[in-house]
Amino acid sequence: MFDTHCHLTGDRYKDGIDSVLDRARQAGLSGMIAVAIDLSDALEAQSLAEQHPDVWFTAGVHPSEAGREHDLSSMGTLAHHPRCVAWGEMGLDGHWPDPPMERQCSLLEQQLDVVVNSTQHKLPVVLHSRKAVDDVLGMLVSAGLPGDRCIFHCFTEGPEAVERVLATGAAVSFTGVVTYRNAADVALASDRVPLERLMVETDSPYLTPEPHRGIRPNEPAQVVHIADFLAARRGMSREEFEAATDATASRIFGLHQTQ
Repeated sequence: MFDTHCHLTGDRYKDGIDSVLDRARQAGLSGMIAVAIDLSDALEAQSLAEQHPDVWFTAGVHPSEAGREHDLSSMGTLAHHPRCVAWGEMGLDGHWPDPPMERQCSLLEQQLDVVVNSTQHKLPVVLHSRKAVDDVLGMLVSAGLPGDRCIFHCFTEGPEAVERVLATGAAVSFTGVVTYRNAADVALASDRVPLERLMVETDSPYLTPEPHRGIRPNEPAQVVHIADFLAARRGMSREEFEAATDATASRIFGLHQTQ
């Protein structure tokens, strides 16, 4: 099983990243994608991926970082690294008033321009779209980025919104939020996603799934609970579900090409 979106850098884990990776392997994970929130974070994630053959990384700037200046020229260099499997995460976040949406949109527009004009056309784009799905979809159209190159990560909207995303050809990934009792709409949205476009992630160290909700930090080993929840909704065994979502992750991120 893959955790397709986790944050593994910095001092997020008190007992150290090696312990986190060991627990993930013991839980049966065969790979983790360390997603960057800015370009210095991407460099740290790159270093981690170089040390561990079951870790890959991404290159991009999270919308929460739109209040700072970023030298996006280094994105292309990072993206050409053999362990880099995606752009991102990038996008829009309508939950918090700061950074202002105008600055978030400007940052996303600049990053999409880098993506569209890069020679790394094969890399998918990991999108953050919290309370901003339609705005993100509109910006993808404006940038000329095909939906089938995109992953809407940590999807927390309902069935109607996921249908609009699916209509573009994009993939959708779910976190521990889908397991929460107060997120029934998210679970219903997950039912609409075909297995060939469905992935699971922890978004560690955030969003610990049931039955461990509230325990922090979350970590990649917990992705098995999200898989169990979604498999049960589809009447599948974990093994069947894992095989399907592993195939999806491997195809979309090209993981079989980098192992």
